[in-house]
Amino acid sequence: MKITDVEGIVLQSPEKYLNPSASEEASGVAYCFLVKVTTDEGIVGWSDVETAPHVAQSLIKAPLTGCDMMEGIRELVVGEDPFDVERLWDKLYRGTAYYGRRGVAIQVMSGFDIACHDIMGKAIGRPVYKLLGGARRDKVRAYASTLFRPTPDDIKRACEFYLSKGFTAIKFGWGVFGQNRKNDIALVKAARETVGDTVELMVDAGWKVDRSAYDAIELLRELEPYRIFWLEDFLHPENYQGYAKVKEAGVKTRIAAGEQEACGWGFRQLIQKGKIDVAQPDISRCGGFTEIRKILWEAQVAGIDVCPHAWLTDLLTAASLHVNAVLPRSLFLEYNVSSSPMLREIIENPVQMDKNGMMEVPQGPGLGIIINEKAVEKYRIN
Repeated sequence: MKITDVEGIVLQSPEKYLNPSASEEASGVAYCFLVKVTTDEGIVGWSDVETAPHVAQSLIKAPLTGCDMMEGIRELVVGEDPFDVERLWDKLYRGTAYYGRRGVAIQVMSGFDIACHDIMGKAIGRPVYKLLGGARRDKVRAYASTLFRPTPDDIKRACEFYLSKGFTAIKFGWGVFGQNRKNDIALVKAARETVGDTVELMVDAGWKVDRSAYDAIELLRELEPYRIFWLEDFLHPENYQGYAKVKEAGVKTRIAAGEQEACGWGFRQLIQKGKIDVAQPDISRCGGFTEIRKILWEAQVAGIDVCPHAWLTDLLTAASLHVNAVLPRSLFLEYNVSSSPMLREIIENPVQMDKNGMMEVPQGPGLGIIINEKAVEKYRIN
């Protein structure tokens, strides 16, 4: 089997990116990026990638230069065997060294790697979790991943909505959080009072808020009465020493981080220097399934949990479910509840949640997700 084409597809939502101003749901991303890998045997692999779509597309389209260090990604892999994921990952990493090693280059490589695993699974008629070593579970507890609403009453209405849908865990992220400490605490208090003691609450504090480690320690101590499961990404992604200072302060709440991190060695620094409790690799940004194997090992050696970040279409939801399936200990599946029709319509067989708040690991070949190519063309702009 040989790769015949790699395509970066940019989709545009009919709705502008919206931070909720009241109790309604946010619309989600304005643009979405898909990677499509085609083979000479007619098997096609897909991935979505949470990245800057127009920039990512340019990396795929770029031509060969002949220097072997600033090459276009498509040109590096056409004619290659998609089963050679480790060798291809290294070829791409070296071939994009002048403009890559982190950021969009790694994110496009992640999408390509996911698509190759999708192809591999389809070729042998097995789900991706089989390629990762075999499942320990066939269902994963999902949490509704959403943005903070501006007032306690709006938070209460949002919580009631997610509870009515069957979620047993909810994460509120950034939005208005970080603008006013008193309001921050009131919002979390309102959420806890609404959901009761049996539903887990997580908080994504937003690293774009310029906090010190001292600020974060104070925030965590004020949040302790409301028993949040973790506080996520509350410092700059590279502020490993700041995370360590917070952990060393003896806070009771788990510290989670990693959606902006990449590669096994990047997570080694975050885990060992930052002393986090929960690593959150995004499969579409950390290096794909090829690197997630290394990240899981780093976490296991350090004795910490892994909970993949997943906030896009059901392609990424499925990829995260396959990773959760093989984890020695699975916490949650992050589920994007944003309202954009673009993110929903391009999937023919969306992942479903049961009445107990659990989502099944896809059992079809590859990712187990079928793309609606007519819907892709509907939203496609490049």
